[in-house]
Amino acid sequence: MKKRFLSTGLCLAVTVSLLFGCGSSDSSEEGTTDQEKDSYKVGYATKTLSGGYFVKLDEGLKAGCEDLGWEYISMNADRDADTERANLEAMVSQGCDLIFLNCVDPDSAVANVQYCVDNGVPVIAVDGGCSEDADLITTVYSDNKQNGREVGLSYAEHMKDTDIKALMISGSKGDVAGYERRMGLFCGIIEGKSGMSEEDAWKAADAIEQELIDNGKAQNEEAHFYVLGQGWSNWSEDGGLQAAEDLITANTDITTILGENDDMVIGAGVAVDNANLENVDLVAAADGSQRAYDLIKEGKYFATGENSPVLVGNLALDIAQQVLVDGKTKEDFERVTMTSAVAVTKDNVDERYDYGF
Repeated sequence: MKKRFLSTGLCLAVTVSLLFGCGSSDSSEEGTTDQEKDSYKVGYATKTLSGGYFVKLDEGLKAGCEDLGWEYISMNADRDADTERANLEAMVSQGCDLIFLNCVDPDSAVANVQYCVDNGVPVIAVDGGCSEDADLITTVYSDNKQNGREVGLSYAEHMKDTDIKALMISGSKGDVAGYERRMGLFCGIIEGKSGMSEEDAWKAADAIEQELIDNGKAQNEEAHFYVLGQGWSNWSEDGGLQAAEDLITANTDITTILGENDDMVIGAGVAVDNANLENVDLVAAADGSQRAYDLIKEGKYFATGENSPVLVGNLALDIAQQVLVDGKTKEDFERVTMTSAVAVTKDNVDERYDYGF
C-alpha cells in the first residue's frame, strides 16, 4: 500500500469559519467573512526538482494536500531567480491561499516573499531559508548542527578507545548548511570522546574550524581527534571521489571519512576502496538518503543525520493548517522550526528508512 505523506494525526478537518485568504478585498474590519471555506489552494515554489530530496518533498506536499482535500500546484524555478518571481506572481494570481517556498537565492527571495504577503498570501519557507528580512511565517528544515552532533556522539562512542584520524569532505566554501553540519560533527566527536560539556565542545569545534582554515589540518588532543585534511567537492559524488583521492595521496593512515552529505561521503568511499585502505569508517553529518541507509544495513557506512523531506513536509503542512484553519500568524511561531535531530545507524535504520529519499 502506498504510504501517505501525512500521518493520520495531522489530517485535521478543515470545514471551519476562518479568515478570508488571498488578500480578499471584501473582508470586514475584523478580517472575517460570513462565508465558510472547506478547502484551500496551496502552492509550492521550488528552486529545483533535480535530486531525490526535492522530488520527494514535492510529491509529499502534494499527497498531504490531497489528504486534506486541498488543491495543490507546484512550479519549478530551475534555479533561476527571475523564474521564481514569475512563479510566485502566477500563484498569487491563481488564488493560492498559502505558498511553500524553497528559494533560489536567500537575498532576492526577500522581495518575492513581500510581494506575496502584500497580496494577502502567507509564505512558509521549506528546506532552504531566506534572508532574515523576509516576512515569512517560519522556515522549516532539519537541524543541521544537532544532526551532526548526534552523529558525532554516536561515532565517538564507537571509537571511544581509538584515535580518530579523519579526512573532512566538505561541500562549498561559505555554505551555511555545510558549516553547521561539520561543526556539529566536530562538537559531537569532541564531546563524546573527551567527556566535556556540550557548551565547551562547541567552543572546541570552533577552534578546530579555525585551525582548519589557518593550517589545512586540525586536532583536539583531549579527544584524540585529528582532522588530517579538508577537501571541497561541491556536494557531488564525483566531487567527493576526487577530493578524497587528492587527500588520501598524502594521508593513508586514516580511520574515518567525515562529510557534509551522503553523496560526497559515498564518493569518498570509492576513493578509499580504490586505494585499498581497510577499516575506514564513512560518516555523514546529515542527508538521510536511502542509498546511504542501504549501505548502513550492509555494515559499509557508519551513520548519517536524518534530513528527511517527509518530516520537513509533514511539519510544514501542520503549520499551514494552523495558519489557514486556526488563523495563526508568524507571531505564533519561531523564526525557524526544525525537525528533531536523529543519527541513523545500524540500530535504527530500519525504522527510519521510509523517512529517507
